[in-house]
Amino acid sequence: MEIREQILNALEKNSRIDLAELAVRLGVSEPEVANEIADMEKEHIICGYNTLINWDKTSDEKVTALIEVRVTPQRDLGYDAIAERIYKYEEITSMYLMSGGFDFTVIIEGKSMKSVANFVAMKLAPLDSVQSCATHFVLKKYKDYGVVFDEEKKDERVKITL
Repeated sequence: MEIREQILNALEKNSRIDLAELAVRLGVSEPEVANEIADMEKEHIICGYNTLINWDKTSDEKVTALIEVRVTPQRDLGYDAIAERIYKYEEITSMYLMSGGFDFTVIIEGKSMKSVANFVAMKLAPLDSVQSCATHFVLKKYKDYGVVFDEEKKDERVKITL
């Protein structure tokens, strides 16, 4: 596995990993790791660094919804022009072109179910190319981006009895 792939795999699991530790793990110098990361940021291979938060453990209320969107592709532009128009809304956290029974999955976060419903009714559904929307509210997150929420930490120390 080449060094870039190893760096990307490590950063995907823990974007706060110490560069010196990563260099030791990979058997290369710290400046080499830092330069590779800087190059990948310039090339937009690394597009950002996010923190995964379990909002259920805070006092801040958030509602997450997945919206299935069916659209009519535009001549000579396909899906990209429609996608760009939709993903520019600040409420949208993720958007994917899909295969199957609908065209896009749009993921949004709002302060309440009503605010999500208003977004769909007032902004998303009225767009010219949108044929239909089906909204699904997330009731509970068990695992997100490979991280299991509310997983009990097991004591892995070995019991020693005398």
